[in-house]
Amino acid sequence: MGVIVSRLWFYMFPAKEYKIVVVGLDNAGKTTTLYKLHLGEVVVTQPTVGSNVEELVYKNIRFEVWDLGGQERLRTSWATYYRGTHAVVMVVDSTDRSRISIIKEELFKLMQHEDLQGAVVLVFANKQDLKDAMSPAEISDTLSLHSIKNHDWHIQACCALTGEGLWDGLGWVAQHVTGSKVLP
Repeated sequence: MGVIVSRLWFYMFPAKEYKIVVVGLDNAGKTTTLYKLHLGEVVVTQPTVGSNVEELVYKNIRFEVWDLGGQERLRTSWATYYRGTHAVVMVVDSTDRSRISIIKEELFKLMQHEDLQGAVVLVFANKQDLKDAMSPAEISDTLSLHSIKNHDWHIQACCALTGEGLWDGLGWVAQHVTGSKVLP
């Protein structure tokens, strides 16, 4: 019954659709984040080779979410997914201090891409449940997020395993891609 009502609702009030690309280094939690938002549960994942794509619905807004593999050899292919992108979600493993400079380099490289000029940027500071995690403020400083002037950006503390912070981040994206306040 709920499916019928949902389909009728979307037929009468079509949802707006926006494209999100989810990027980050390998083992950051990109796929876990996607499926926690999509299914509401943690799924066993393998390293993503290529991409995963799912549709998320958030308050009558449809997001086509592309989760891109983060291994070094796959990062060069990220740009093939950028066309038509409204938001970039960079998932950062908050415990991965040794590769934070690589994350910064990849972030600034993608923000220069012509297909992402109008995109908003959300940084998920993932794995905040772990003892040695960098705080969002530390990650923000290390990534020089405050120097970003040509994109709206936000950093959100989260834990993909519990889901904490994920919907807050998606709410920020929804508000900024639609250009209006998204009601609770």
